[in-house]
Amino acid sequence: MKKDIEIGIFGGTGIYDSGLLTNAEEIVVDTPYGKPSDSITVGLFKGRKIAFLPRHGKKHTIPPHMINYRANIWAFKELGITRIIAPSAVGSLKEQVEPGHFALPTQFLDFTKSRQGSFSDNGKVIHISVAEPFCPELQKVITDEMKEQEIKIHKDCTYVCIEGPRFSTKAESKFYRTTGAEIIGMTLVPECQLAREAQMCYASISTVTDYDVWAEKAVTAKEVLDTLSKNVSTTKKILTELIEKIPKIRNCSCAKALEEAQF
Repeated sequence: MKKDIEIGIFGGTGIYDSGLLTNAEEIVVDTPYGKPSDSITVGLFKGRKIAFLPRHGKKHTIPPHMINYRANIWAFKELGITRIIAPSAVGSLKEQVEPGHFALPTQFLDFTKSRQGSFSDNGKVIHISVAEPFCPELQKVITDEMKEQEIKIHKDCTYVCIEGPRFSTKAESKFYRTTGAEIIGMTLVPECQLAREAQMCYASISTVTDYDVWAEKAVTAKEVLDTLSKNVSTTKKILTELIEKIPKIRNCSCAKALEEAQF
């Protein structure tokens, strides 16, 4: 088993193949929590060892509430990965956060219902701190790169994570807007908090696909995929330039997340 991979990428909706890697090979990783979403593609990109895993499977066959988040994070950990970049699709809860823009979540509100959100098990209880759920070092690299590429990104966003796979009712969508959150999606939780438990750096790059249903226009899967398809090349360009700028030495506290989290 390779244990020297440095950076992991979770491919979100619309990004099923990174297309970035040379000397690429597919590997299968078994975990104590079952199988990850798919095989993992590992390879090189500008001298950095990268792993790519499509969150929903290569053919988008796994709905968000059935993703084995624990297996996905554990598999990346087994490969030695310390940094995770996680593209995803989100809806907008604010007029100014327009479809086609990007958003950088720094907080989340968890409205999921049935997901396994911890590696805690019998004999081990982990009270992880997610006061600041995302790696500040990775977030700075992302915002700097977006500025350099002149790509519109909304910083400091709060992400409402719902169970899915259905979209919200109008009443729900209007309620979520009252929380002050900017974006809404189905995959951030528990992915980001499991990464923190695994003492891995994690940051999400969210593509805004629609205005959710509060805007009096029903959200459809086709609308989401149409917007995503237009932005896939932009997302890949971001990743292409971003990866080589990620510091090789971690200067954040993510690697010490368990020091005060376990009894």
